Amino acid sequence: MKYWLGVVSKEHVMRGVEEGFAQVCDGKAAPLARMSKGDGLVFYSPVYNFGGKDKLQAFTAIGVVKDDKVYQYQMIENFIPYRRNINFLESKEVPIIELKNELSITQGNYGMLFRPGHLQVPEIDFQKIANAMGVSFQF
Repeated sequence: MKYWLGVVSKEHVMRGVEEGFAQVCDGKAAPLARMSKGDGLVFYSPVYNFGGKDKLQAFTAIGVVKDDKVYQYQMIENFIPYRRNINFLESKEVPIIELKNELSITQGNYGMLFRPGHLQVPEIDFQKIANAMGVSFQF
């Protein structure tokens, strides 16, 4: 089992939560293909809206990769991003500042670490985030 962090605006995360999918890195397939059924995925939202300037800087959703399928979905005529099915868990939003001193991934300039939009995170960091969000994972 691996643990992943996706960096996506809250507006887009919530659309995924409602419909049960994850989409990262402007719809690229490769990041989603690195995940496997049963892996954990948490979303960090630096902003509320895609392209917006209103900062949020919080963990906004958490779930488990549902299956091994990466698939395309036509959102608009010229945009057919890749998606992954996720079983999202009921959770609360947690500002990153509350965990900043506890996570290895937030030591130093974590903005640069998060910049690619999808990264594998250590199990202990994922567990701390999950606990703060009110979610109990079976590790």
